[in-house]
Amino acid sequence: GYRVSLQGNFFGRNHTYITFPEYNPRKHIKLDPPLDIQSNVTASKCQIWWSVPWYLVEILQYELQYKEYSMSWEIALNKTPPSSLPQIEIEATEFRSGITYIARVRCKVSENEDSYHSQWSEWSQTTVFERPGIPEMSEKILNMQFLFIPLSFGTLLYLFWNCKYSQKPSPALTFPRQLLSFSHSIICTMGILR
Repeated sequence: GYRVSLQGNFFGRNHTYITFPEYNPRKHIKLDPPLDIQSNVTASKCQIWWSVPWYLVEILQYELQYKEYSMSWEIALNKTPPSSLPQIEIEATEFRSGITYIARVRCKVSENEDSYHSQWSEWSQTTVFERPGIPEMSEKILNMQFLFIPLSFGTLLYLFWNCKYSQKPSPALTFPRQLLSFSHSIICTMGILR
């Protein structure tokens, strides 16, 4: 540890101010930014990765920032990778086809780490990427799938109900039989009573 003090001559007098009675450098680290940020985008996902010294990998946390290339960093979106690995995977649906994006990352010592504490590093260099456009035919097929599934379900439901109720005899057909059977019972009973 260190004792940090500030000395100066104020109004002709020497003064000493104790800034930190006990300064521990490992509690006040500012790391270098991550290096060599790269990206790879497919139709379904965007992978971004970067490099940090191997001995820091397990104790760091990261913040990724990305935006459309032409926009300002003030409106960029932030992502926190779920692990301490120097990489992140983002669903491609978060990006518009044919638009160029730019991303950067910064790091600091994880909040779960007891031995060291740090502030955020400066932002890294950037990586530029673009989501490949979905071919027009694929997009039509995708839209048809969203239409086909509910229509198929509705058709099956209709057929199920139709078959279920067509098995039962129609009341119009059974009523005359029931009436005939009932009248036959009455005639038989009257015959017995005589």
